[in-house]
Amino acid sequence: MSRPVAVWVLLVYGLAGVISCAPPPRVTGSEEATGRPSTESSVDALFAPPSPETIPGDLRGEQIRLGYEMVVNTQVYGKLYVGNALNCTNCHLDGGLNPNAASFVGISALYPQYRERAGRQMTLADRINECFERSLNGKPLPPDSVKLTGIVAYIKWLSKNMPAGSTVPWRGIPRLTSTHQPDSINGKKVFEKKCVFCHGSDGQGTMAAPPVWGPRSYNIGAGMARVSVAAAFIKANMPRGWGWTVTDEEALDAAAYINTQPRPDFPDKIHDWPKGGKPADAPY
Repeated sequence: MSRPVAVWVLLVYGLAGVISCAPPPRVTGSEEATGRPSTESSVDALFAPPSPETIPGDLRGEQIRLGYEMVVNTQVYGKLYVGNALNCTNCHLDGGLNPNAASFVGISALYPQYRERAGRQMTLADRINECFERSLNGKPLPPDSVKLTGIVAYIKWLSKNMPAGSTVPWRGIPRLTSTHQPDSINGKKVFEKKCVFCHGSDGQGTMAAPPVWGPRSYNIGAGMARVSVAAAFIKANMPRGWGWTVTDEEALDAAAYINTQPRPDFPDKIHDWPKGGKPADAPY
């Protein structure tokens, strides 16, 4: 068994049982994406990523494998289109297989969809390029790029077991419902206590984890630049391997501290939410 396939096997079978029957509310694209059909079934799908052994041995299989590499090794395979030190898997943890970290499983079935931030209907490829421009502070992949085609193929393959019309209860990140007012001063203390080992005392990352602010991190147009999104991600997943060990208040405070630090601008932000609906915690 090759190393990439072995990694997939461990991830798939290690994560498939994580979703409960009554998932918590999620921070999802639904805050930016509206207009989904009202006839959608209320039946929740099971979190059941396909086995790596089901990847076909043809051109499509090569596309899926390339897509996987683009997600987990973006700095190598997508370096011409990346403007910081992040990989896709830094947010879409475990190659998009982690149900608490914006998993890719089942997501292709939701596209095309209307995105409120863009003010238009978007394809899955459009959404991927949004991530390249915002979270990766880079530039979009050409529409005919084999690398973009590969990422789309990988996400579609991860979604192959989704029944038609089912919902995706693990979509996005588990939402925090706390009414706590984020405190960046206390957030600095939380960061120093629980985050510096991996992200560094200066937030510029280490071999264990990526930068969380500064020129090598996500720009202000990224979803993670919103305190509510970053806090939800921190709560569910951080410290890495110890998700759900920080309190809601700690997560909100740490997110506020991280997102008050300097980071790259996003010049095209002037075009966001052209029809209104901008979230209160958008940083611009």
